[in-house]
Amino acid sequence: MRVLLIEDDRTIADFVMRGLREAGFAVDHELDGEAGLEAALQQPYDVAIVDLMLPRRDGLSVIDALRKRGAATPVLILSARRSVDDRVKGLQAGGDDYLTKPFAFAELLARVQALVRRASRSPEPTTLTVEDLVLDLLSRRVTRGGTALDLRPREFALLEYLMRNAGKVVSKTMILSHVWDYRFDPQTNIVDVLVSRLREKIDRPFERKLLRTLRGVGYVLR
Repeated sequence: MRVLLIEDDRTIADFVMRGLREAGFAVDHELDGEAGLEAALQQPYDVAIVDLMLPRRDGLSVIDALRKRGAATPVLILSARRSVDDRVKGLQAGGDDYLTKPFAFAELLARVQALVRRASRSPEPTTLTVEDLVLDLLSRRVTRGGTALDLRPREFALLEYLMRNAGKVVSKTMILSHVWDYRFDPQTNIVDVLVSRLREKIDRPFERKLLRTLRGVGYVLR
């Protein structure tokens, strides 16, 4: 899957590119609207992520030009503008979804994946399962062995990320970029704290342990 990111803030761009590449996407990045529009017209992309406040050509103009030239690339608008009017204008200009800054990468990734599925008409899974651990994406309900588990939003986001990558080792940096937003200090121990809280709920009451720590590497759910 190939993504075009049009974003002039290098901190945000680096954060998004790193996360998307770790999730298996190929990412091209442009810093201004003119270069972004040219790139979008030169080759097909599965998704474009477009900031609104761009140099040389603003994001709405980029999207409008794409649609007028017949480009059907799904567009996720990324903007600090939070009002209903701004979201409406973005969608009316041809955007397919709208995400406000600051954001958690987990939400951005979910929206990108949803746009890809919508474009390909692939059915969206409603549950994730690892052995007897089940996460329902619609009701946001988690059970293990039929027992309901009460998870806080961050715990749920972490578990969803681990379950989507079941069997794969994920590093602290990967978790930080997926569950928190790009402004978070990478030196913090908050990942360890969150993993510990999650383990208390999904593993401690049960005989078989699913969440494992690989020292110096990361975590894996299997």
